[in-house]
Amino acid sequence: MSLATPADLPRAFAVAWGAHDARALAAFFAEDADFLSLTGGVAEGRTEIAEVLAGELAGAFARARLVTGKTRIRPIGAEACVLLQRFVLTGIVHADGSDAGRIGAVFCATLALSPTGWQIVAAQFVVEA
Repeated sequence: MSLATPADLPRAFAVAWGAHDARALAAFFAEDADFLSLTGGVAEGRTEIAEVLAGELAGAFARARLVTGKTRIRPIGAEACVLLQRFVLTGIVHADGSDAGRIGAVFCATLALSPTGWQIVAAQFVVEA
């Protein structure tokens, strides 16, 4: 799924995350994209990205929600940009099912304009220090 503008990504990503839809999340990525996940999972390509996200959303993030915070978009010419998005992640659970509280997280994505719209070509999703 391509985006009309890079600014559409944060909300769309949070909605797909809230639906626990790994395929919808992976659809924001280019077919050959690279991804580093919140748990340190590394994925190459949309299929692996969907698998990593499905595992995370079935585990510690099974009840997790993302709340969007500050967004910064830095254009790199007319057909690329870097997006830095802060999220608050709630609903995280420990292995025993107890609430793990909430954390700040940063999603940093490089997006490129394709013939069908904007797609993520590389992204890192990390816990905010």
